[in-house]
Amino acid sequence: MPNRLPNRLINETSPYLLQHAHNPVDWYPWGADALDQARAADRPILLSIGYSACHWCHVMERESFENPDIAALMNEHFVNIKVDREERPDLDAVYMEAVQMLTGSGGWPMTVFLTPECRPYYGGTYFPPEDRGGMPGFPRLLAAASQAYRTNKGEIDRVTRQLAEQMGQASRPAFQRGGGFTPLTTEVMHAAYSQLATQFDHLNGGFGNAPKFPQPMTPEFLLRYYRHGFNARALEMVELTLHKMAYGGMYDQIGGGFHRYSTDAYWLVPHFEKMLYDNALLSRLYLHAWQITGQPLYRRISEETLDYVLREMTDPAGGFYSAQDADSEGVEGKFFVWTPAELRPLLGDDADLVMGYYGVTESGNFEGANILNVPRPPADYAAARGIAESDLEAAIARARATLLPVREERIHPLLDDKVLTGWNGLMLRSFAEAGAAFHRPDYLDAAGRNAAFLLDELRDANGRILRTWRHGESRLLGYLEDYAALADGLLALHEATLEPRWLQESVRVADGMIDLFWDDVVGGFYDTGRDHETLVIRPRDVFDNAQPCGSSIAADVLLRLGVIAGNDDYTAKGVGPLRGLQPLLGRAPAATGHWLGALDFYVSLPQEIVIVGPPEQPATAAMLAEVGQRYLPNRVVVGVSDPAHPPLPDSPLLQQRGLIDGQPAAYVCEHYACQLPVTDAAGMAAQLAG
Repeated sequence: MPNRLPNRLINETSPYLLQHAHNPVDWYPWGADALDQARAADRPILLSIGYSACHWCHVMERESFENPDIAALMNEHFVNIKVDREERPDLDAVYMEAVQMLTGSGGWPMTVFLTPECRPYYGGTYFPPEDRGGMPGFPRLLAAASQAYRTNKGEIDRVTRQLAEQMGQASRPAFQRGGGFTPLTTEVMHAAYSQLATQFDHLNGGFGNAPKFPQPMTPEFLLRYYRHGFNARALEMVELTLHKMAYGGMYDQIGGGFHRYSTDAYWLVPHFEKMLYDNALLSRLYLHAWQITGQPLYRRISEETLDYVLREMTDPAGGFYSAQDADSEGVEGKFFVWTPAELRPLLGDDADLVMGYYGVTESGNFEGANILNVPRPPADYAAARGIAESDLEAAIARARATLLPVREERIHPLLDDKVLTGWNGLMLRSFAEAGAAFHRPDYLDAAGRNAAFLLDELRDANGRILRTWRHGESRLLGYLEDYAALADGLLALHEATLEPRWLQESVRVADGMIDLFWDDVVGGFYDTGRDHETLVIRPRDVFDNAQPCGSSIAADVLLRLGVIAGNDDYTAKGVGPLRGLQPLLGRAPAATGHWLGALDFYVSLPQEIVIVGPPEQPATAAMLAEVGQRYLPNRVVVGVSDPAHPPLPDSPLLQQRGLIDGQPAAYVCEHYACQLPVTDAAGMAAQLAG
């Protein structure tokens, strides 16, 4: 890269923005300086939105933003703004909707041309540096967009106002267009299951064709459906999917953790970036499958994924990093693939056995190299090789122990080491649940350190949750997803440890969430707080995508807190959006997986478990462990270490809950009826099994 003076992005904390800080483009971050300049100069805005692990974002930077001639055109005709979509999901949502309405499709990098009033008049995604394959070259597009603004302002003003109005209508959730009282019943779950059964890939697992995304919230719903005894096929669908993903190339066979998605239908060739939210949701899904089935594979995958996060994605301060790039040395996947020539000297006598297990060939399966995967089930492969499965497992363990340190010596993909509150909340819950289920104190310690970090570093002096942290600096107002996922993670940590602080903080965060994001007119949540800057529209997303939307997490956690605190307002605000979205849940389960989990909690009547006694006492710990290892998705757990000072003094659930003859006790209630308190894990197990 030429030695250039930095542009305005040099003062940002986002690794993605800092990647562009030495472009010859006169980039601004989104903010008053850029918007004031556009209005003062009456110049259109070129808004470019991407993220650090986006392959085509890097390509467009190399081809266009590093090109002095193209940069000169941008600087002459536009106020250029670069945005990290992970820091500013509000801007990403607003302008992605505009691009999809203008062009019929979207993606990243996203390129949007705005008037100085921030109304979009044209947009797209990646543009090449010259005309190519039916796509206009970026310079030609720049010239056309600039000329249109200079010579046709009246038409642009009319079109942008009309588009902004349409965006406002489209952003309103489905329940705003409905009306009346809509009953919530298990019939919605049956309709959702029927839809998913027709979309399931019975050969490869998962849903739909290539590219194939893991969609962890959909299998989570199917696990719930199976647990109710509705259809055993639901578990079969989940298990096929989990096996195929665990043995495919989308799973990092050497280092653990999942790549973003599979470019093919059978989970072999991934898009190689690793995202924190994927690994949070998938580690939890495999954990839940282990709780139901006891399959060792599922526990191994869950633990290996969480161990990867501890090893490579955890800041010393306690936060979890956002992502690892797909590229290293400018080549996608180079860090992760192997050739036989590399493997043979490293594996020694195990070479043929291990390479056969991982499907390694001289020709390779990815650009002449090999993505390690497991083409045959281990038992079948061991039998074909005439060895015991335990001997195969030992050889694979030796190979992984050898290959991981060697791979660590390679040039690593870029690490996006910013900490996002919402994504951390997802991972916090996963570590808390896994720590309790697997009896892993290190996981509980990581969860506790993360919770303390988020509350200390990403909450300002007024109690306002912030969005992002990097290198000691926190910034940007938190969004609905940040509040909801943090409250959810804190609640899970209380259930795993019984520490009162985490429950009290979960309630505090939930109260702030309602105050900032709830909309009484519609009966749902906005994605931005009432103290947020005014945008073209105020975004409100109701679809679960790669991760659950803020609204579905909020509904779920409020329903749980409503039971724990005896707070009818929490329950009403949790069920209101569900009631309005009821028609959508049965028709579009792939886009409403987390909503369906909240619905299941609401219609199934939750199991209420109160454990009274100091957490450090063996009897208390044994009862807590009994709960943690079981798949009980519709339960709430509250710990009372000191009956004289319950964590929520006004909660009806905690009234008259005390020790029994001085011994720790557990109180289990379900279907509006409570069983007699028990003082040992065996008695509690019998009640939970009943």
